[in-house]
Amino acid sequence: MTQRIITDRYLDDTGWQAFERVVERLLLCLGYTAVQRVGASGDGGADVVGTFHGRRWLFQMKRWTKPIGPAAVAETIAACQRYEADVPVLVSLNGFQTAVHAQQRELAAQGIPLQLWDRRALKRQAERVPEISVAKQFPDRYELRSYQARAVDRITEELLSGARSALVVLATGLGKTFVAAEFHHRFTALRPGSRTLVLAHRNELVYQLERSFWPMLPTTAATGVWNGHERPDPGTLEKLDVLFACVDSVATAVSAGRDLPDFNLVMVDECHHLGIRAYDAVLSELSAGDGGAFLVGMTATPWRPDGTDLRRWFDHPVVDIDLVRGLREGYLSNVDYRMFTDNINWDALAQGLSSKHPALSPRGINRTLFIEEWDDAVVERLAEAWQEQPNPRGIIFCGTIDHAERMAARINALGFTRAEVIASKRGDGKAMDVPTRSRTLWDFADGRTGILCAVDILNEGVDLPDVNIVVFQRVTHSRRIFVQQLGRGLRLAPGKDKVIVLDFVSDIRRFAAGLELQDKLSSSGPGMPRIKLGNKVSFIRAGSEDAQGAQFLREWLGDLEAVQDAGEDAHILRYPPTPPAR
Repeated sequence: MTQRIITDRYLDDTGWQAFERVVERLLLCLGYTAVQRVGASGDGGADVVGTFHGRRWLFQMKRWTKPIGPAAVAETIAACQRYEADVPVLVSLNGFQTAVHAQQRELAAQGIPLQLWDRRALKRQAERVPEISVAKQFPDRYELRSYQARAVDRITEELLSGARSALVVLATGLGKTFVAAEFHHRFTALRPGSRTLVLAHRNELVYQLERSFWPMLPTTAATGVWNGHERPDPGTLEKLDVLFACVDSVATAVSAGRDLPDFNLVMVDECHHLGIRAYDAVLSELSAGDGGAFLVGMTATPWRPDGTDLRRWFDHPVVDIDLVRGLREGYLSNVDYRMFTDNINWDALAQGLSSKHPALSPRGINRTLFIEEWDDAVVERLAEAWQEQPNPRGIIFCGTIDHAERMAARINALGFTRAEVIASKRGDGKAMDVPTRSRTLWDFADGRTGILCAVDILNEGVDLPDVNIVVFQRVTHSRRIFVQQLGRGLRLAPGKDKVIVLDFVSDIRRFAAGLELQDKLSSSGPGMPRIKLGNKVSFIRAGSEDAQGAQFLREWLGDLEAVQDAGEDAHILRYPPTPPAR
């Protein structure tokens, strides 16, 4: 019998995490939306949640050796209330006690549609899923864009020409993981029976990669995870077609003398992290990119803070589309980028310029130049932008938990939408509990919440294509993180005309970044035809365009790229005659 998503081997030979993930994959194949795997310590009784035909389904899974009893039903119903779900589903690997079926009938009389899925029910659900991939079932939803198809062609050409590796550089929002999954499909067609290893540097990113690959894989393809939470035994590893792994976990095993299966293809996501000892150990063990497995690197931001480049592993990028090119050629959503200069203290700037004061370094400027308190103005500008967008959805990048909570409270007080805080910790320093975080993301995906006030997450590995308003209130001195945050709103989506970016960051280096983006989008230099005309970067003061202030900043800052990369105490600023009168 052809292997399917749900099989006895898959259910019996893997742990509880894999049990949850196989149900997550099943739901995606069945057409559920907003599917997320919650299962973790303190999950509040929810393992997987998803929306189907407008109703919110909550799945509680028990991989027990005996039939489960009434206590699990009570836990599931309580979780449904906490997550504001409509349909509770209790999934048991080994059936239910008789009392549970009696509870189901009692709950049905109360209008609570508890569903009970055992092993046989799971298999029946799996039988509804075609063997072909989801991408082939819905080609209109997963059709490769022209530049993505060219990228896959270029990687394939490198493979067939005998090259050892291929590097793909695609800006955030351009679908680098989609390209990788399609190339994997082509690789296995060229070399049947091949096994693939996909590496990442964080446990959470490993799960996101597996999920991103699922739509491109036939249901006959078995996938698995090896990270800080899951460690498949050697027998299970040998049966997997695609293994998604955290590099630290694999490197630790290699250092302990454990043999790895034969992998024909190795892919490294966020490969700008190459160069750390763990990657060296794993790639050396597999001779990846060096006569062994074919190596594919994927990144949106190929630069590294320590100056290390990627030429040790890759000759050159086979495809290289940065943020500006993606915007110019229509591969990303139009961007209406608004930088606000209302909080510049022009008098303090004039005084500093006239005295050539040594404080004119990024650190000194940021301490003396900017007027900090303007959260109310931020919310007012956000409310205005909210009215401009059809189906508005927004993310605010905040600096602290307290700041995020203040912003959410101000937005909710105005009432134009519902805002929630999403972060790894709460204001008291304790971790944000799993139910709160998961329900917040679910509510946002379903449209119940309009704005997320994010503190230390949503930078990378999160797919939020419907976001069409991005607000910056958090300074970051990392160009990579800035680009990733901006990319949260740049993905194309049906009905999405543009993303409005409101930048209130009080850092002189951010002004340099805005000016450089403005220059690149307005220029049509050699090899850069201006194809798409919907992008713009504006400087705003008191509700009107501040062209005079922008021009002064341009003259004052000089080398914009150098200012962006300047350290806190670098003295690289220029001295134009006089700042604009205010």
